[in-house]
Amino acid sequence: MNTPHPLLHAGPSVGFDQPFEMLAACHARMDRSLDLLERLGHHLHAHGCDAHAASAAADVLRYFDIAAPLHHQDEEQHVLPLLRAQGQAGLAARLRADHQVMEHDWARLRPDLLAVVDGSLGGSALPPAVARWTQFAALYRRHLAAEEARAFPAASAGLTPAQQNTMGREMAKRRGMQAAG
Repeated sequence: MNTPHPLLHAGPSVGFDQPFEMLAACHARMDRSLDLLERLGHHLHAHGCDAHAASAAADVLRYFDIAAPLHHQDEEQHVLPLLRAQGQAGLAARLRADHQVMEHDWARLRPDLLAVVDGSLGGSALPPAVARWTQFAALYRRHLAAEEARAFPAASAGLTPAQQNTMGREMAKRRGMQAAG
């Protein structure tokens, strides 16, 4: 019996009609981008700024320039207010502070990746760049874990399907899309 190739037969994708599942799917994509960023550091040490490094850097830039800011907006407009309403203002404040630090750190390391794309990152500039990337990835992963373990379950508890539908529509609209439902 023939089984479908795993890359050609993926399970159903999550849509904006399931906003918390969509946020979690975004976390999975973030984690893959962070993994790519860390692998890029190892690659640069071994091979320098070759075409593979430039391609990887461009992928990381694209994700954190476009998708990550939209994801943060989703959380700040939908998840954090729900946490505050449930008496979890401390958690909401911590997650918001993380977003601010991650945005600041991204602005600091973005030029490193642009230098990889144009082939100019190397020599004594490489170790501090990779250290910035490692710190960025560690903060992001701690943040994602806190959201998945505490924030998303708390924020989604008690939301009606209509409220989740509204949230999903607003998330899709931010991206210029139309949500189902």
